[in-house]
Amino acid sequence: MVGEMEIKVQLYNGDGSDWNTYVTAHPASSNYQLYGWRNVIEKSFGHQSYYLVARDGNNGICGILPLTSMKSSIFGKFLVSLPFFNYGGILGSCDDATSLLLNESRRILKETQGDYVELRHREMSVNGLATKEHKVTMILDLEKDENAAWKKLDAKVRNQVRKAEKSGLQVLTGHLELLDGFYEVFCRNMRDLGTPVYSKDFFRNILAAFPDSTRIISITLDGRTIASGILTWFRETLEVPWASSIRDYREMCPNNLLYWEAIKFAIRNKSSRFDFGRSTPDEGTYRFKKQWGALPYPLYWQYLLKDGEQLPQLNTKNTKYELAIKVWQRLPLAVTNILGPRIVKNIP
Repeated sequence: MVGEMEIKVQLYNGDGSDWNTYVTAHPASSNYQLYGWRNVIEKSFGHQSYYLVARDGNNGICGILPLTSMKSSIFGKFLVSLPFFNYGGILGSCDDATSLLLNESRRILKETQGDYVELRHREMSVNGLATKEHKVTMILDLEKDENAAWKKLDAKVRNQVRKAEKSGLQVLTGHLELLDGFYEVFCRNMRDLGTPVYSKDFFRNILAAFPDSTRIISITLDGRTIASGILTWFRETLEVPWASSIRDYREMCPNNLLYWEAIKFAIRNKSSRFDFGRSTPDEGTYRFKKQWGALPYPLYWQYLLKDGEQLPQLNTKNTKYELAIKVWQRLPLAVTNILGPRIVKNIP
């Protein structure tokens, strides 16, 4: 094992190739630890990044920690790995590398006068850190072919997909050319949920940064997009981090058709796992994902806290945000589309 005195932690200043090689080879890595997301966040939101790398005596990478600095008059100042996405956090090849990366993040936290560091882990990564387990990710183990996957679905889900197909809905699979339709539906859905919307540039930057591992699937009716989702994949897992549908067409089940098409795409893509994304147990989206056969896996959000600081409570169930959500739901769509990107850039 590499000794601690041989390891040095520094800000990464390479082109990302050796960073990505390390991430791809690490068994606990996730999509959002790839280096390309740094440019997406910086270009889309203007946040400062601290991409930390641990190197051994041979200058080889033995640990990484991508951090984004965020500052808000409402939420305070903090570092996140990574904001806007479900996963991130620290990767280390040994305990010494992990320890030194955490020490450097503590130093940066103090230097920037932040309140805490939030590490979004899929597995319990660092013993002894304050941890929240309030969210799960819903994972479906995929069959080898579409027919087997179809037969394994709940009868109710199959009926809803058939209903969508008989309603005259069309399926489009593409890339940047489908972004406008996706974004129109996404904006409408987020307003109805009472949540500020990301800018269209955020999604355009994602698709441009990862052209070979992203797609858009859209469901249309008479040429109008009524449901749409962005797919992204890494190794054996395909994920749908953003998907929306227009409530007015709920009876046609466009959302069910969207997810079935995404599952078929994943199978054709040779993926073995389908990630429905983050949910709160027993809420509506959780139940929707569970009916497809997805199982919940706990997420571990771990924290480095400043002395005396309490665990952050940045969630929609916090009573202090309830009024703001209700007001937002009543605003005209044109207004929320303008104000949303300015607000959401500081909500991790």
